Amino acid sequence: MNYNLNSLSGKQQKTSTLAGLKKLLQLIEHERKNLLIALGAILTNATLNLLGPFIIGYTIDKYVSHKDFNGVLFYGGILLCMYLVALVTSYFQTKLMGSVGQRMLYTLRNAIFNKLQQLPVDFFNQNKAGDLISRVNNDTDKLNQFFSQSLMQFIGNIATMVGAGVFLLVINIKLGAAALSPGIFIVIFTLITSAWVKRKNAVNLKSVGGMSAEIQESLNNFRVIIAFNRRDYFRKRFDEANQDNYRTAIGAGLANNVLLPVYSFFSSMAQLMVLAFGIYLISIGDLGIGGLIAYLSYATLFYNPLRQLATLWANFQLAMAGWDRISQILSLETNLVKLDSTVIEPSAPLLEFRNVHFGYVEGHEILHNISVKLEKGKTYALVGPTGGGKTTTASLIARLYDPTAGTILLNGKDLRSYDPVDKTNKIGFILQEPFLFTGTVKENILYGNALYRDYTNDQLEKVITDANLESLLALFEQGLETKVVSSGDSVSLGQKQLIAFMRAVLRNPDILILDEATANIDTITEKLLEDILNKLPETTTRVIIAHRLNTIRNADEIFFVNSGEVTRAGSLDDAMNMLLQGKRVS
Repeated sequence: MNYNLNSLSGKQQKTSTLAGLKKLLQLIEHERKNLLIALGAILTNATLNLLGPFIIGYTIDKYVSHKDFNGVLFYGGILLCMYLVALVTSYFQTKLMGSVGQRMLYTLRNAIFNKLQQLPVDFFNQNKAGDLISRVNNDTDKLNQFFSQSLMQFIGNIATMVGAGVFLLVINIKLGAAALSPGIFIVIFTLITSAWVKRKNAVNLKSVGGMSAEIQESLNNFRVIIAFNRRDYFRKRFDEANQDNYRTAIGAGLANNVLLPVYSFFSSMAQLMVLAFGIYLISIGDLGIGGLIAYLSYATLFYNPLRQLATLWANFQLAMAGWDRISQILSLETNLVKLDSTVIEPSAPLLEFRNVHFGYVEGHEILHNISVKLEKGKTYALVGPTGGGKTTTASLIARLYDPTAGTILLNGKDLRSYDPVDKTNKIGFILQEPFLFTGTVKENILYGNALYRDYTNDQLEKVITDANLESLLALFEQGLETKVVSSGDSVSLGQKQLIAFMRAVLRNPDILILDEATANIDTITEKLLEDILNKLPETTTRVIIAHRLNTIRNADEIFFVNSGEVTRAGSLDDAMNMLLQGKRVS
């Protein structure tokens, strides 16, 4: 299944702005009450501001021109009260929407992270971690900024524009039509450029994700860069990503700011038309000076929000471009679905590959028609040249992937029908490159193990002793409280493998898979691991992947994996011969 987000963004039909906004509002449905309250506050604010010019024009024509200062003071007091109420409502909606924006940011990031937790390993193989981090952090923040800072301004400006337009037409329809006519050109220009603005912002967000991915990848491999003295390579890769981001940022900046000068030009044209036509109407007695002042105020109230909308519309398109990238993740579903089948075949082996085919990329198979049976309590070894398919076979046993054809049975039941928790408890997997979390040895040993989660150190040490693992724990200076830093050198790679080994063994799995689990440890520690493996419960089936053939000399059965085939190798000498021939063929 294609999980490549960059590939999907090119193939999927672009979501319309309205449809994207609708989906986003569905995600924050629980904020409907707060959004309605904030909407009420901003509409109240817009209404009060719209009444101001009318009252000012009325006061000028009725009281100022007749020198009735009592009337001026009375309406001045009304205006003061109105503007104070408008100030309070503006503050209230700003505070409310700030809270809504932060809660939306929290909800979005939770939704994305929870979705990432549901997606298969295949997804992470096809997408760079840096780009995913950018989507979780940067793209969600763009949405938060729009909702907390711009949304209500956007609505308030539209409400003010509509109200000002109504007042312009009601007071004098001819003058109103003249004042609003430049707005038609603004609407047409906005509709023409909106898709272009959104596209430019989407490209820029993609380049930000690419640069984040490049930084993350380079820093993770910095020791290799230093070892080979290739800082120039690091600088070149970063410079290319930075240059791409620079170019796309320039394009996005141009797109985001192109509306403002256009809006300002038509706004100035409208005010000139109102002034010229208004003076003409005054000269023929159809309009008073107060009316012209009110008209100029309403023209300002109509076109000033348009200037702000030029910026807000660009922010909106940026937020929608970010939402497109976020919704790509939220729309994905795992291909590792749980089947409802409860059919159990009697007298079945512990694990069986039945006519299994698999390929990471469609049309390119790694394994061809594999049929293998593993019995309970036995030790099996998978040998073969590098790239032959050993780790792929082990990954299918652990259900990191599903076969493209055929079936894998565990205890006579389709592996896909097991609950993920149940499956994980039954199958332990020690990876070739174990990953640990920042914390202590104890926290890493108990990761995902609910059985011992509340155990004290003394209780856990007894469990470790009972599992014959005390010799491994003794290799850590501070025992269970030894500090572990996932990305640092607090423990060696070999020690990391030992922690992963203890973590897997303490789960008492039915099947324990060791993928080169002794590759980074010394001979003495390797002997310790071998003794521990020999002391595992008789019911535990061991699947060992190793290049060093001495680690599999006691295996009950050896399988040779190469060129998509899994065949029984017979004795250790036969396996060595097949391995030598396989290397020559490859």
